[in-house]
Amino acid sequence: MRSRRLDYSESTRSALVDSAVALFTKRGYAGTSLDEIAKRARVTKGALYHHFSGKQALFEAAFSQVESGVFGRLEEIMSGPETAWERALRGLRAFISACLDPAYQRIAIHEAPVVMGWERWREAEDRASFGLIRSSLEDLIEAGEVESVPVEITARLLFGALSAAATEIASSPDPEKVGGQVEEVITQLLTRLRRIDQP
Repeated sequence: MRSRRLDYSESTRSALVDSAVALFTKRGYAGTSLDEIAKRARVTKGALYHHFSGKQALFEAAFSQVESGVFGRLEEIMSGPETAWERALRGLRAFISACLDPAYQRIAIHEAPVVMGWERWREAEDRASFGLIRSSLEDLIEAGEVESVPVEITARLLFGALSAAATEIASSPDPEKVGGQVEEVITQLLTRLRRIDQP
């Protein structure tokens, strides 16, 4: 049996992270105070410090929640019943859709490299997305959908292209237009890798 104290503790932490995501999305890291986060979560500042050592720790929890939501959806797509090719294209569209989400734009793309430091942010991105790109590419090759290519370097190049695309989308005055262009270009690149005997 779970204790009520543990349930309360987890719900308090969850409320704080949800509050942080909302406020960091709206005002950014510099424009958000711990007092505001605690107030929005309806907890005391002491309760906040019970769960988080400070503002950066809370930001990293918010970043992790936003990232895990996006990559949870992508993992679900990548394990779906469609062909490897259909999964790859659905995954691409889902990633672009995530890049249009204000929380992902502000927290994961704009703020995280500054708040966490470029190197730690890159490691977190690498853990979350590079593995998915590599496994998707391996699936495409194994299914005979694309020509055999050096998996590691090709996945790295696709990872770099998608990282740059995310920044372009998030920084654009017309993110939806740029998202559509990104989908078109990446689809064309993948199609050039496709075996000529595929439809």
